[in-house]
Amino acid sequence: MRFLLDPEQRAFADSLNGMLTAADTPSVVRSWSRGEHASGRSLWRRVAGAGVFALAVPEAYEGLGPRPVELALAFVELGRHAVPGPLVETVMAAALLTEPGPAKRLLPALAAGGAMATAAPAGSYALDGDVATIRLSWDTDGLRLAPGHDGPVRASLDPARRLTRLLPGGELLTPEPPLAHALTWARLATAAQALGVGLALLDRTVAYVKQRTQFGVPVGSFQAVKHQLADAKIALEFARPLVFGAALTMDPADVAAAKVTACEAAYRTARTALQLHGAIGYTAEYDLSLWLTKARALRASWGDPGECRAIVLSGGDRRS
Repeated sequence: MRFLLDPEQRAFADSLNGMLTAADTPSVVRSWSRGEHASGRSLWRRVAGAGVFALAVPEAYEGLGPRPVELALAFVELGRHAVPGPLVETVMAAALLTEPGPAKRLLPALAAGGAMATAAPAGSYALDGDVATIRLSWDTDGLRLAPGHDGPVRASLDPARRLTRLLPGGELLTPEPPLAHALTWARLATAAQALGVGLALLDRTVAYVKQRTQFGVPVGSFQAVKHQLADAKIALEFARPLVFGAALTMDPADVAAAKVTACEAAYRTARTALQLHGAIGYTAEYDLSLWLTKARALRASWGDPGECRAIVLSGGDRRS
């Protein structure tokens, strides 16, 4: 049996790639990292206009979903272009908001791009809590709509991933949120995003070693360089079917396997990209850094490699 994307799915991915290529996302990422959100909000609305967030929202609440395969396709492109913002957290929020009352009130705006969401356990740091308009937190009492964020923004390894603490309390939305279900969606989106980050790092590095010369020839012609790039390519191509296979089943163990494989492949590619670029790869002014830091940050987001491997070994029983 062959599992291939159909023409409509390929056209969707191509259209997103074209739109994001024209959007000059590196400049958007740098503005976002400085706390200047205007260009990022504009790009967010364009991404939403393409239907990306609607893929996680049920049709009953003005969405197109749930459609995890198409969502994974979209997140590969979002990662390929290093789009900033609480992308995964917005998908997770859509999965958490299952009670009819809160869902009807909050999900249409998420699907249309009029709202951004972030989500985190109570007392922990939430991604982009300063810019999100829907802030969800959960504790032993259930899922709450946090009233705001507290304290200064905290920097993270990836400058575009800005962290804030959510204020305690707020409206109780449901005493029994579907956390396991929401974590599965978050891990799938993270895996697909990491795959896109890895593909971008590989493409940029291949282009660079074709241009950089040593001893009068491109360094890409050296066998040692070819071997490193081939290893990175194999790791990413091995991760790709796991990501889309997990999107088909939405089994927690399959998704955990996809996340650890895609994130480790992206991280390996980041290390290869840094080594082959040399000292220029370390500089924040060079665009490669936008993907390098994201690969490292996504590796630990919504389940680090150890947690995900434990889920796989337990057959999906350990879901938090």
